[in-house]
Amino acid sequence: MAFKQSELEAHLKKYFGFDQFRGLQKQVITSLLNKEDVFVIMPTGGGKSLCYQLPALMQDGTAIVVSPLIALMKNQVDAIRGISDNDGVAHVLNSSLTKGEVQQVKEDITNGVTKLLYVAPESLTKEEYAEFLKEQNISFLAVDEAHCISEWGHDFRPEYRNLRKIIDRIGDEIPIIGLTATATPKVQEDILKNLQIQDATTFKASFNRPNLYYEVRPKTAQVDADITRFIKQNEGKSGIVYCLSRKRVEELAQVLQVNGIKAVPYHAGLDAKTRALHQDQFLMEDVDVVVATIAFGMGIDKPDVRFVIHHDIPKSIESYYQETGRAGRDGGEGHCLAYYAYKDIEKLEKFMSGKPIAEQEIGHALLQEMVGYSETSMSRRQYILHYFGEEFDPATGLGGDMDDNMRNPKPQREAIDDVKKLIKVVDAAGERYKAKDIVRILIGKSNAMISSHKLEEQDFFGSGKDKEASYWTALIRQVLVARYIRKDIESYGTIKMTDAGRAFLKSGTSFMMSDDHTYHDDAPSGNAAVAGSMDATLVKMLKELRKKVGKQKNVPPYVVFQDPSIDDMATKYPLTIEELANIHGVGDGKARKFGKPFIELINRYVEDNDISRPDEMVIKSTGAKSGNKLYFITSIDRKLSFEDIADAKGMEMDELIKELESIVYSGTKLNISYWVDEMLDDDQQEELHEYFLEADNDSIDAAMEEFDGDYDDDELRLYRLKFISEVGN
Repeated sequence: MAFKQSELEAHLKKYFGFDQFRGLQKQVITSLLNKEDVFVIMPTGGGKSLCYQLPALMQDGTAIVVSPLIALMKNQVDAIRGISDNDGVAHVLNSSLTKGEVQQVKEDITNGVTKLLYVAPESLTKEEYAEFLKEQNISFLAVDEAHCISEWGHDFRPEYRNLRKIIDRIGDEIPIIGLTATATPKVQEDILKNLQIQDATTFKASFNRPNLYYEVRPKTAQVDADITRFIKQNEGKSGIVYCLSRKRVEELAQVLQVNGIKAVPYHAGLDAKTRALHQDQFLMEDVDVVVATIAFGMGIDKPDVRFVIHHDIPKSIESYYQETGRAGRDGGEGHCLAYYAYKDIEKLEKFMSGKPIAEQEIGHALLQEMVGYSETSMSRRQYILHYFGEEFDPATGLGGDMDDNMRNPKPQREAIDDVKKLIKVVDAAGERYKAKDIVRILIGKSNAMISSHKLEEQDFFGSGKDKEASYWTALIRQVLVARYIRKDIESYGTIKMTDAGRAFLKSGTSFMMSDDHTYHDDAPSGNAAVAGSMDATLVKMLKELRKKVGKQKNVPPYVVFQDPSIDDMATKYPLTIEELANIHGVGDGKARKFGKPFIELINRYVEDNDISRPDEMVIKSTGAKSGNKLYFITSIDRKLSFEDIADAKGMEMDELIKELESIVYSGTKLNISYWVDEMLDDDQQEELHEYFLEADNDSIDAAMEEFDGDYDDDELRLYRLKFISEVGN
């Protein structure tokens, strides 16, 4: 049945109430109605679902829509039923249906009532369903979230790999439309190959979302307070905060609630009723913020989400792009804020260690792209779009200044000679090394692979040793985006030459480079305040006072208050002992023991300098951990083994030590000698006591270096706990 172009607009108005199509929708629908195979790459919020919903409603027969998410199917079925007089127009076919409901679905399809049938790939593999659908009039088959087919996608689902076989069983002449919101060139190729639709008409919308503002901040010990402040500055606006673990979701949601923010948690550990309630509260604007694992947001069609915050860096740029894409779908403002610490990347790498080698290789490659995005000082938008195979010039492109790097650019330097040196090394070394190995070759550091190819004997080995490894890493990222070199995905990211790179070697005259951000050595003992909001003069005064108090009490300064606590005081100006107890890493015990002179100093300073203290600077912490705290204190009083304590709370030893550190650093005394005695003899304890008494700071890394492998991480942390507890509390 042929349709005139004018009919398309009429049907669009009739079913959806829109006067005109958006972007590529019309071309996609026309191709599908012409029985062509179609492949659509369209960012979140671009109107993908309409590309198969409208042609399904316009044609005879039933369109099958394969989707990985039950919540998404349900939302879409409800939406289609909302525009029709007959509920049978759209159905879900999955394991949650009763026999009677399955029978009803089959009858509606047979009678030509059902235009859209939503199925999970697993349902299609069922013999009875495949046999039934084979006999029906199927208008076309849509594969939504088609990136699930590819191992290189951010959300690989093995069951998607068999879709082609299933389609052939139902009818090999059925037109296919594959749709995805995020796909790198490698993933696109995978999808077309796997669905065997290499001749499909491909429609690719731009990945650029010019209304989104991208920002990365260093993740410090005070990340909760920083997030709270950010949300308070955006009061009344809708937002999503993503965390990797359920535990973190619960804790952060409580912090926000205690600070007067209407926030709810959302993760797979909550029962279905609670999840549905929290989702509805967010959609109906009874709450402003959802703190969630990535289980949240699929199929959430809320156009006015104003900010998306990542408490933890995601595992890939595709995940990040999809999650940030939930902001500003109405074209209004959308602030995408991510907190980054290299420690989080190391944690994610540890999670991968049990997986098959090929999967680990892919995971590491995707993670390194995320590191590049976080640490780069070039246009973040340009970096993301380059990842998706799209050219973008920040000087002329839409939204070119919409990120922190473009608003606050780092100084640039001419790097033409180093770029040429880099390209020559890639070429001379045989185009078979990944970025980190190229860096090693440049700075003259060998490893097994480099040795096996005898590269140390080459004159280019060590040709860049006058610069740091971090400099070359930053340069490689920028030269990749300039397309003078490329990463070969098939070989897990080996660096290859490009024609543009060869031309640049001959005739390039300039390459302006800016240094990466460095977040590698952040962490609780680093500068923990929010950039730009900490009073440096006050920090200096507080550190001098800390030194004085330490001398009086005969303890090292860091035992009095750690650096993050000092930074936090200089950000929030606490004026009473109660407010001081709320400062990061202080607590009641420490506030009472050491706090008086600090409070007096801050009061004088605020008065002398006429400082008006914003209310929101005093961020309350939650009593969320008080139940655990009590359990830990009583268990240690009873001299229980640390393994038993950790098991009882379902924790790893590392997590338990972290909890005990926050208790001890806040001023509570814990007598853990009984456990330390099990691990360290008297001479070892004496040696460690001397070290921590003399040390400038309590850094475990510094202690590891000092003792050069004599003690492991846990031993040093446990002794430090005993030391702080006995000497400071």
